[in-house]
Amino acid sequence: MILDERLLTYLNSLDSGNGELLDQIEKEALADDVPIVRKDMQTFLKFMLSVKKPKRILEVGCAIGFSALLMAAWNPADCTIITIENWALRIPVARNNFRRAGRENQITLLEGDAGEILPELFAEGKTFDWIFMDAAKGQYPVLLPTAVDLLETDGIMISDNVLFDGEIIESRFAVTRRNRTIHKRMRDYLYTLTHHDKLTTTVLPVGDGAAVSVKCRG
Repeated sequence: MILDERLLTYLNSLDSGNGELLDQIEKEALADDVPIVRKDMQTFLKFMLSVKKPKRILEVGCAIGFSALLMAAWNPADCTIITIENWALRIPVARNNFRRAGRENQITLLEGDAGEILPELFAEGKTFDWIFMDAAKGQYPVLLPTAVDLLETDGIMISDNVLFDGEIIESRFAVTRRNRTIHKRMRDYLYTLTHHDKLTTTVLPVGDGAAVSVKCRG
């Protein structure tokens, strides 16, 4: 927990929901223990979408498609979304959710390892004005260089789950042994983001931590 629990509960109580279908998909995800973006992160994404109005969105980490559908529903601009997922069990659920929402023609789901797919997108000349990084946290540093190449100048990249439930501030010896590799990689990732010569980045205590980066130079 990054924010005080009582404060977070109050802030989440102000949320007006995302519509009947998205609210239902969220309930299904929580019932099946599928991680999706947290309530306060949902609100933040909706706000940022209203400001940026992106036309070409790349999502790295689709899960069951909730966040892709959220971005499609709350983006004021007509947009296309490419989302990537590597977990075979979640892919058919995501595709079904896209059909339920009638957005299977707007959202393209690419199956496989993002570390292989991102260079393919770059080789195809694809560019994006919005990238949502929500893959396995330990992969963020590996994916970053190509993600920056894919991001247009003035484009926004939002990286979710970067504060590791607040453990990011702890010494590596204070976290459990099984989490030490992810802890180090996320610290390295945040340092790289905040010192990158092509990015201006702020890190916010939203959800499990959100790094918002703007590409300043091509």
